Amino acid sequence: MDLGLKDRVYVVTGATRGLGNAAARELVADGAKVIISGRDEKTVTDAATALGPNAVGVAADNADPAAAAQLVKAARQHFGRFDGILISVGGPAPGFVADNTDEQWTAAFESVFLGAVRLARTAAAELGEGGVIGFVLSASVHEPIPGLTISNGLRPGLAGFAKSLADELGPRGIRVLGLLPSRIDTDRVRELDGLSPDPDATRAANESRIPLRRYGTPDEFGRAAAFLLSPAASYLTGIMLPVDGGMRSGF
Repeated sequence: MDLGLKDRVYVVTGATRGLGNAAARELVADGAKVIISGRDEKTVTDAATALGPNAVGVAADNADPAAAAQLVKAARQHFGRFDGILISVGGPAPGFVADNTDEQWTAAFESVFLGAVRLARTAAAELGEGGVIGFVLSASVHEPIPGLTISNGLRPGLAGFAKSLADELGPRGIRVLGLLPSRIDTDRVRELDGLSPDPDATRAANESRIPLRRYGTPDEFGRAAAFLLSPAASYLTGIMLPVDGGMRSGF
C-alpha cells in the first residue's frame, strides 16, 4: 500500500530514541520528511543524522512555551511545508501515590500535559485540510498501571483533550488521534521492569498476559504511527489505538 507520505512534512517530538524515534524512522522510510526534537542538542543532531537527509534535529523541550512555534517554523524553513505533528515525550517519574512529590507532578504536568496541549494548539492553528495531530499516550488511558501514578493521572486527561480537539478540528479536515502503547521493548519499559527485584520474572509475567506472548518492537509501533499519520488513514480521527499485542481486556 502507498501511504501517500512522499514529501509530506511532520514534526515528531521526543524523537531521539524510543517510540518517537521509531515513528520518525518509519515516516522517513516511507518518503516523508521530519523535524525531530529532543532536549539535548548533540543527541538530537546525532539522531537526525542517523535518519538521513530527510530529517532535521531541533533542540527543544516540550515544556518550553516557545517550543511549538519553533518546531513548526523549522518545518517550513527546512522543507517548505507542515502536514502534521506526533507529540511524544518521555514518561513521567514512576512511583506510587505516596512516593511522588509535588515537584515531580508539576514537572510532568508541564512536559507531558501542558506541553502537549501547547504543541497541539499551535499545530491546529498552522495546519490546513488533510493535516493531522497525533499523541503518543499510554495504555494507562484505559487501565491504570501499578507504579505509574503520575502517568495514570495525566494520560487519560490528555486523551480527553485529544478527543475534544478532534471534534473541533474535524470540520476543517484536520484529524486528531492517539496511540496507546503498552509493553513495547524500549529503554523506558526495560527500566520499569528493572525496578522489580527480578526483572526477567517481571517481563515473563507481563508477556504471559499478552495474547501474542511477547513485547512489541519499536518498529511495530512506528509502523502503526506512520499509517495513522498518513493520508491512507484519512477517515480515522478521534480514535485511541492500542498498540499492545492484545493486552487490553476490553473492546
